[in-house]
Amino acid sequence: MIVLYLIKRFRVLHSSNTQQLLELSYRRFTSELGFCCFKKSPTMQNEEGQNMDLYIPRKCSATNRLITSKDHASVQINVGHLDESGLYTGQFSTFALCGFVRAQGDADSALDRLWQRKKVETRQ
Repeated sequence: MIVLYLIKRFRVLHSSNTQQLLELSYRRFTSELGFCCFKKSPTMQNEEGQNMDLYIPRKCSATNRLITSKDHASVQINVGHLDESGLYTGQFSTFALCGFVRAQGDADSALDRLWQRKKVETRQ
């Protein structure tokens, strides 16, 4: 429908440069509208490039499920890293657990499994 409008509006019927003329007329059409109706930005960003989305969902570390804004049973736990003498180094690993895992009673085993895997990666 928009292509037909473009053809009628800018009189692009048959030409060897039809593709270029369609692109040019599309640019004119979108500039007349003031917005582009086909291109959608994946995130809302301001002029400085900072992310301005109101809510960015997390994923459960154990099940890879999305943690929705209504999941009030979900928790996020920071596990601190220690050096050889047992002192906190200032670094930590973050684990998010959804309410489903906690309701099933698997949160402690899931956290233990996740920490064992992370411990091998960080060599602690």
